[in-house]
Amino acid sequence: MNPPTPRAWVRLPSGRRLDLMNPDPAAWLDEDLAIRLARTYRWGGESVWPWPLSVAQHSLLVLALRRQWSDAPLSRSDALLELLHDAEEGLLGFDCISPLKDVLGLSFRAVSSRLMAAISARYELHAWTPAAHIIHKQADSVAAASEAVHCIGWPIHEVRDVLGIVHPVLDVDPLAETYGCRPWEPWPADVAAERFLGALESLRAVELGQLEAQA
Repeated sequence: MNPPTPRAWVRLPSGRRLDLMNPDPAAWLDEDLAIRLARTYRWGGESVWPWPLSVAQHSLLVLALRRQWSDAPLSRSDALLELLHDAEEGLLGFDCISPLKDVLGLSFRAVSSRLMAAISARYELHAWTPAAHIIHKQADSVAAASEAVHCIGWPIHEVRDVLGIVHPVLDVDPLAETYGCRPWEPWPADVAAERFLGALESLRAVELGQLEAQA
């Protein structure tokens, strides 16, 4: 007899199952994604605050920076790309620090790529244009540098010398004005999930309105 196939699915907050090896774009609810991103922590879970920083909050920060830097309102498609740029980490439940990704190798990257492909299909994400991807990487790096100092406690010189991030550290938290929160304080998981889901639903409502207008 052949040995049983190892379980490679996870149970989601809704009770649904997600096969991590062969992810179905219809397997999860938006609420599942928001909750899992809010419970997936950056920087190995390290924090100088009572809560670690979630991928959900980081995603909202990057989106806020892109909107702040843009001369015109971001399109719904571009905003979704920013909001969901790390969404596969929530489905996987793991934000791998960059040096470890190289150690884990191609198998780990293949699993992450399949999850991101399912997300792209589910939310109809378009490919980055070269120009948009450059600006995205800048926003992502500025967010990371600012998180490292304000949320994790890295000295600024180590952000540059150890982490290799040359982008500036922000003084002003772009999310503080939007949500009326304490600058740079990581949010509790339920708060992060609610705010991420609100942003996602708002962008999907724009999509629905556009489809109705075209009908």
